[in-house]
This record gives sequence, C-alpha cells and structure tokens, in this order.
Amino acid sequence: MPKQKTHSGAKKRFKITGSGKLKKQRAGMRHNLEHKSSRRTRRLNQDQIVSSNDVKAIKKLLAR
Repeated sequence: MPKQKTHSGAKKRFKITGSGKLKKQRAGMRHNLEHKSSRRTRRLNQDQIVSSNDVKAIKKLLAR
C-alpha cells in the first residue's frame, strides 16, 4: 500500500504543538485593517487552537 501524501494546503495552514494540539491563524487579518480596532487586530493576530470537532479531519489531511 502506498504512503498517504500530506495535503499541501493543510501543511501551510496548521502546526502541531508539542502536546499534539493543532494551531491555526485566525481569520480576518488580510484586508480592511484600517476599519478594525487595534484591540481586534491584536486579538486576530494571535494563534488559535483548532476546535476538537475538526481535529480528526485535519490530522488525516496532515497524514498523522
């Protein structure tokens, strides 16, 4: 049986932490930043832990 390839889009978007959780960048930091408050842009700039509902599907894409 051949090896499963890692999904190219997923490997650019997700990182696995040391404890095995998945990190992702929050949405909404690409454009229209002048209309968003500084408080909001600081919050959006932080990494977020992926929801437990999505972890199984994402790990499959990452061949884990």
